[in-house]
Amino acid sequence: MATVSLPRLNSATVPPRSLLHRRTVAETGIVHLGLGNFHRAHQAVYTASALERTDGPWGILGVASRSALVADALRAQDFRYSVVEIAPEGSRVVVPAVHTGALVAAHRPEAVVDAIGAPGTRIVSLTVTEHGYTFSPRTGHLDLDHEDVRADLRGDTPPRTVIGQIARGLQQRLRRHATPVTVLSCDNLAGNGTQTARLVREFAAALPGTEGDELADWLDQAVAFPNTMVDRIVPATTDAYRTAVADRLGLHDDVPVPAEPFTMWVLEDHFAAGRPAWEHGGALFTDDVEPYELLKLRLLNGTHSLIAYLGALDGRATIPDAVAQPFVADAARRVLHDDYLPSLTVPDGIDLDAYVAQLFERWGNSALGHRTRQVGSDGSVKLRQRVPEPALGHLRAGRTPHHLALTVAAYLCCMAPPPGLDPGPQAAAMADPARSELRKTAERTTSVRDFVAAVIDGGLLGDRLAEYPVFTDRVAELIGVLARHGTAAAATDAARAADSESLASA
Repeated sequence: MATVSLPRLNSATVPPRSLLHRRTVAETGIVHLGLGNFHRAHQAVYTASALERTDGPWGILGVASRSALVADALRAQDFRYSVVEIAPEGSRVVVPAVHTGALVAAHRPEAVVDAIGAPGTRIVSLTVTEHGYTFSPRTGHLDLDHEDVRADLRGDTPPRTVIGQIARGLQQRLRRHATPVTVLSCDNLAGNGTQTARLVREFAAALPGTEGDELADWLDQAVAFPNTMVDRIVPATTDAYRTAVADRLGLHDDVPVPAEPFTMWVLEDHFAAGRPAWEHGGALFTDDVEPYELLKLRLLNGTHSLIAYLGALDGRATIPDAVAQPFVADAARRVLHDDYLPSLTVPDGIDLDAYVAQLFERWGNSALGHRTRQVGSDGSVKLRQRVPEPALGHLRAGRTPHHLALTVAAYLCCMAPPPGLDPGPQAAAMADPARSELRKTAERTTSVRDFVAAVIDGGLLGDRLAEYPVFTDRVAELIGVLARHGTAAAATDAARAADSESLASA
């Protein structure tokens, strides 16, 4: 079907049966930074479900960072778009219809600050990926050496960084009306609300004169930063999903969002100026998000990374194809059970066996076809959130986390492969801010062991792993196996070493 010849999806054409929220949203109460697929398949859907049950001033102004593609398409479609929920047994198409506007921060940075500072804004939420917070991977603190951070602190131009936009928008609120507001991170950061609050406070502390002190005092009084855990697999949009919408609705949608049926959102119920009734969409509110967060960051995200890197090196374009390989599935189970699971406490009410079984069902969703290149992108930031703490726990206890070492080895082979190893097109397509520096490091070191030591000593995975040369040695050994014998052999090597160590300690 030639979808562009069909009527366009908009407020006049969308079938009522597909609408998650049927009433017009006139008032903006949420400014969301990061107008990507995840937000539109997750928070926006929960908001639509909330407004279906309880009215409120919770329209969402979406802010894209640089690309105008989604913002332009949403404006052309009266802020309507479809979410295609895809499973092997079939698909479902819904239209959230909760956005009231769309901006592009690179084009109108001053409008972003004004929106955050507007008295009607009650929540500033964000899904900008770990990379969007401009913190140093080594220290975890705001990167005050970053050119854009320095420019935002000078204030001679509208802010370019997300933390700068939030801080300057909050500063505007303080000066004009001092209305309370909530800043709601929905990214895969450990303690995402706590970390966002710290970065904003570090920005305030670096401001000249007394303006930083004034902002810091007000943050304590009127701004909430709740922690959250978000979970839904949301691939990139392709023409196949546009066709799926056309087949189901008989309409053309430029920016449909594919997603798995599963979705989860856990939040601290700590909001300074109210919130939508997200519980009507299935959100869970708790006083302690951390157990849910670690369960997801490590069991889902950490294992997902290993699947992506091994799969890419094995020439697999999608996560389902990767996890269908027995050696990848075995490595995934081992890193999950042996390396990640001992590092966390399973939340009350979670059936661990059922949760793990569901993870493998989600990764194996061949109808969704999540791409290894997408999951593997930005590993320099993602792995910093996932690998060090579990690895350090094992190393301090005298154990070697062989499958965490395999994760790091496979990542480094994707980014800066040793001589003679062709990592393949999926690895080459992974976007990562550290790729160039990793390759420079590889060029100036004389051995794989020296390369890995330079990477770990340089703080890619934080400061403390460098204290355990056994981990550096293991990563280097597994890179050697990957380069000489391939991915299956490296997975077998990690498994045999883990089994041998387990028997020795029994």
